[in-house]
Amino acid sequence: TLPMPTPEHGRTSAPSQQEQMERKENQLWRASLLFLVLLAAGFLAASWQTFRSLPMRLEALPLGILVLSVLFGAYSWTKRREITELRGFVRGLQANAASPPTDKQFDQLLELVSRSQRGYRDLIDSLDHVVFTLSLTGEIQLVNRRFVEILGLGFNDVIRHGLDEFLLEPAREEIERALPRFLEKHSWSGVVRARLRKTGELRYYDCILHAVLKDGQVAAAGGLARDITAQRESEARFSELFESLQEGVYSTTQEGKILDANPAFVRMLGYEKKEELLAIEAQDLHVDPSNRSRLLAELEKRGAFSDQETLLRRKDGTPLLCMNSASATRDASGRITRIQGTLMDITSRREAENRLHEGQEFIRQLIASFPDAIVVLDSARRITYASHRIEDLTGHKPAELVGTFLSDRTFAEDQPSLLSAYDSLIAGEQTFAQLEYRSLHRDGSWRTIRADASPLFDVAGKIAGVVASARDVTESKRLEQQSIQREKLAAMGQMVAGVAHELNNPLTAILGVSDLLHERATDDQTRRQTNLVYQQARRAAQIVQGLLAFSRPPATSRTRVQLETVVQRALDLQNHSLNQYHISVDFEAPQDLPPVDADANQLLQVFLNLLVNAEQAIREVRDHGTIRVRAGHSIGLVWVLIQDDGAGIRPEVLPKIFDPFFTTKRPGGGTGLGLTVSMTLIKEHEGTIEVQSTPGEGCVFRVVLPAASRVELPPVAKPTSVSSSLRGHSILVIDDEAGIRELIQAGMSARGLRVECVSTSEEGLERLAAQAYDAILCDYHLPGMNGEKFFQHVLANLSIPPQKFIFMTGELLAPPALEAFTGPGAHVVQKPFQLSELAALLVEICEPVTSKA
Repeated sequence: TLPMPTPEHGRTSAPSQQEQMERKENQLWRASLLFLVLLAAGFLAASWQTFRSLPMRLEALPLGILVLSVLFGAYSWTKRREITELRGFVRGLQANAASPPTDKQFDQLLELVSRSQRGYRDLIDSLDHVVFTLSLTGEIQLVNRRFVEILGLGFNDVIRHGLDEFLLEPAREEIERALPRFLEKHSWSGVVRARLRKTGELRYYDCILHAVLKDGQVAAAGGLARDITAQRESEARFSELFESLQEGVYSTTQEGKILDANPAFVRMLGYEKKEELLAIEAQDLHVDPSNRSRLLAELEKRGAFSDQETLLRRKDGTPLLCMNSASATRDASGRITRIQGTLMDITSRREAENRLHEGQEFIRQLIASFPDAIVVLDSARRITYASHRIEDLTGHKPAELVGTFLSDRTFAEDQPSLLSAYDSLIAGEQTFAQLEYRSLHRDGSWRTIRADASPLFDVAGKIAGVVASARDVTESKRLEQQSIQREKLAAMGQMVAGVAHELNNPLTAILGVSDLLHERATDDQTRRQTNLVYQQARRAAQIVQGLLAFSRPPATSRTRVQLETVVQRALDLQNHSLNQYHISVDFEAPQDLPPVDADANQLLQVFLNLLVNAEQAIREVRDHGTIRVRAGHSIGLVWVLIQDDGAGIRPEVLPKIFDPFFTTKRPGGGTGLGLTVSMTLIKEHEGTIEVQSTPGEGCVFRVVLPAASRVELPPVAKPTSVSSSLRGHSILVIDDEAGIRELIQAGMSARGLRVECVSTSEEGLERLAAQAYDAILCDYHLPGMNGEKFFQHVLANLSIPPQKFIFMTGELLAPPALEAFTGPGAHVVQKPFQLSELAALLVEICEPVTSKA
């Protein structure tokens, strides 16, 4: 404190009124500064919880505000003391105006003023903002250090120079246009765009200008400018981002007023202008208003939410499914003042997800309904996936098999071929493999598995594993073996039947001759020898009869069967092969199809044979085709039609297709017994098989069976032995075997009959047309017109009673064939036969003729 001048008498005078006012002013300053600090501390204490909710980097803001308030108070108090000292010194000078100040007092005054100016200068220079004073003509009068640092010059290079020497913007014209308003208002605030002349750099400043008055007139303008370039750049970048984002960005109040929205949000909702959208309440955009209430509750509770599905309504009324994320801004009291968030349109994604789900569901259902088990294996031969059908094959649930190896349950002998095929697929050496192997079932049995496998590729197109479909073919293999065995038995039966038929003719001759020799023998030794020959021949005939009986199909175990069920079962058994060769099946059957009395297994074999033939006929000419299967019925009959679009059957081959061992397939392709066995089985069921073929267009097989009834066959008439004389009667013998003709002629001539013999049916018809006979003996198997056709021709054209006919056969005729003869009244004898039995039958036929005569 500077020493004040004292009165002449060296006594201190009483405090003046001005000094008392200064003391009171000092007290007021101290009270004001203390109140300012306490006010800042109280405000911070009251708002502490609000500041705590701010981000972590802003938690130190309250402490900074308090420290800044204390420093400002200390600085103000210091400056106040300096001003008080200066005032006291001036009063001292005024009180001693008569005596000038000493040099010491003047030095103290200069030091005080200099210290005060340095303090203000240091304060101004320490500010980070630009401080300046400009004349009304734009001349720079005062600047702080920050101003010259921006220009990169010294104070002397700036003071007394015009502002336009350093700035390209704002231009002088722009300043002059704004000057009248400033002179009127004495103040101005706003953002100034400044471009440095030296570097061309563009900066933005938030400025405040105040008028400097002199004698009541504006003499200059003092200003404070805060550099907001970085803020403006951030705002520009944010604005760019805000405008260019593909996601919708919005801002609303808690009450629902939309404050702002970016173009993407406007487009998402189908509006052309943002103003249209801002005029709508946020709750009106929600399809379900309760959803917005739920989201607001989440904001109240947590302050933010993310990835919430929100269904909005577009301008045209269509729904918009979005993924909504938002956060809330609160005021000092904690009330939500603003909600800002982003929306991402997931309508297309959800549709894609739904389509993907539908595709996955379709594949899942397809795999679930697929009759085969689907298995996926990795490159290490481990099972990574198995469908539920795998339980039918192995007895294990899919989860039990995942992670196990391919060879774990495979029969040891089948493992090399199975693993070799797998390795070939993994190596890319082949794209498809089909194989059969035996697999151990959970119940301990071995099952035969047929698998089709292909490589499985990853997203990069590399082979990552193998996918296979597998089915249990144990039962079908068993049926296949049974079918093969039946074909073998049928082939053997056909062979035996042919051999037996050929043996019956010579045996008939041997029996007849031995019988004649026995009758003509004159001594006992000859009779014994001829009797021995007769007995052995008879024994051979019995053996042949047994072979003939064996060659016929076994007796069927017939039950009432639905024919469409048997056909469907055959299709199921053959389905895998048909699918493999791209052959489709078109099967239709009426619901009212009558049942048949049949052996279902034998009919199954018949239809399997026909389906296999149809498949092979198609495969010979093309890699795909169609088999058409139809079932129907007429009066008393049920029929099944199987039609293929293969090559058809050549006309010269068609009559031979039912012959044993006849085949058009290459060696090893078939035995030639399938159709023969089928014909035999259908005949045993009193049915027929018909075939029609068009070369190049395919063929049609038609199986006809009686509907749910059995034909009761009348017993074959047995010859009756009589002693009546045959003299005076005539017979016609028709047989292609010369030995049989000679035997009958010799034996019957010895009994008084007139016997004429021919070798063919045609010769027999000529004789019958020329004269009458008491009986006709005809062989069943004749070259050209066989015995059955000969009989029908005679009945239709010659009016000869059927009772006069005796048909000889070396094979066991089926009941329908017997019915064709015995029904009208003809007789049938089985070779070999005895002459005596034949004579007795002839007597029975000729007796009515004798009585009539």
